Amino acid sequence: MKISAAGFETLHQTVSMSSRELADLTGTPHGEVTRLIKSLETSRRFPQPLCTSDYQREGKIRQEYQLNKRDSLMVIARLSPSFTPLVLDRWHERELQHDLPDFTNPAVAARAWAEEYERRQALERRVALIAPKADFFDRYVVVEEAMGFRQVCKLLKVKEADFRRFLLERQIMYRLGGVLTPHRQHLDAGRFEVHTGTSESRHPFSQTRFTVKGVKWIAGLWAEYLAESLRGAVA
Repeated sequence: MKISAAGFETLHQTVSMSSRELADLTGTPHGEVTRLIKSLETSRRFPQPLCTSDYQREGKIRQEYQLNKRDSLMVIARLSPSFTPLVLDRWHERELQHDLPDFTNPAVAARAWAEEYERRQALERRVALIAPKADFFDRYVVVEEAMGFRQVCKLLKVKEADFRRFLLERQIMYRLGGVLTPHRQHLDAGRFEVHTGTSESRHPFSQTRFTVKGVKWIAGLWAEYLAESLRGAVA
């Protein structure tokens, strides 16, 4: 008997993907991949310190990064989004192959199975709650005017850092001069409005707001994102 590693975070068995593997999958020089990772690390985009490992090439000892699933997908989204399905397929294969041997101690094995069962049950209940909440928002929450980034975060009860990362990784918005700016297709679709002008100190400014249509649209996407994340944890 074997126990799948997909849901056993508590057992400290980790699955990783190296920066060299990401480079090979995308046909990108490893140096370019590591520079991107260092840049993301400097901007504190990774929730935990990154791990490195040594490898030998051309008679020299070099370093590569070992990334978890979340971090590797964030890197690939910045590096070359078109390769995301390939990386997801590689992760799926890896998680299926990375099985834990049966425990020799029956008590330990029993506790592990019980904890995993309870975890999956709790996650499934949370997934079941998300769709009704999204439907409730669409039907009953009244949005009468355009809203700024922070207003939308409060409305959706989401941390600003998490929501900002979501908008950037889904390529809904990008940074322009340090300011979150919607991609043209979303602006053309009427999901955002951008106001520009000059301040009293004669400095130009740009302010982006979610339109009424945009607020309901992004609320639906956020609910789907939460559901996908939880289903991935349950699987």
